[in-house]
Amino acid sequence: MNIVILQGSPNHNGSTAMLVEEFARGAREAGHAVERIDVCAEDVNPCHGCVACGYGARPCVQRDGMARILDRVLAADMLVLATPLYYYGMTAQLKAVIDRFCSENSAITAKRLRSALITVAWNADDWTFEALVAHYRTLVRYLDFKDAGMVLGYGCGTPGMTKASGAMLKAYELGLSLE
Repeated sequence: MNIVILQGSPNHNGSTAMLVEEFARGAREAGHAVERIDVCAEDVNPCHGCVACGYGARPCVQRDGMARILDRVLAADMLVLATPLYYYGMTAQLKAVIDRFCSENSAITAKRLRSALITVAWNADDWTFEALVAHYRTLVRYLDFKDAGMVLGYGCGTPGMTKASGAMLKAYELGLSLE
């Protein structure tokens, strides 16, 4: 299986990246190809809402790094969304990429990609991830993804906190469990 991870943290070596690397290690051990795209390092503009794409009928009119990301997503069998929790949602950089999916909506939906969510937060309250999980589940439903699981890293505000949590093991196990 070809797995693309959209890593939405601007901190390339932080807690989110730690979980992504553990997930990728498990997935590679299970025989899968894994590509990590650090979306914060990509040149992706927000969607202008111009609808020139016709929601998949034509390419997006913007000429930026999104075309390369869409090519990688469309070549994938699985898409992993990885983000730290920013005010109870995903990062703006990851959201900008997802918003730009509209120019390939039909093609993405037709792929019936498997998907997963990997996320971390400083907060460890039981309600911490409710809004993000609801958003992820809505994307899964809308884009006809097949959810393979979620790793919710409660209390993972720093790399040290993340190492002391069970989230790294959960990320590795999720990657390893993929068939």
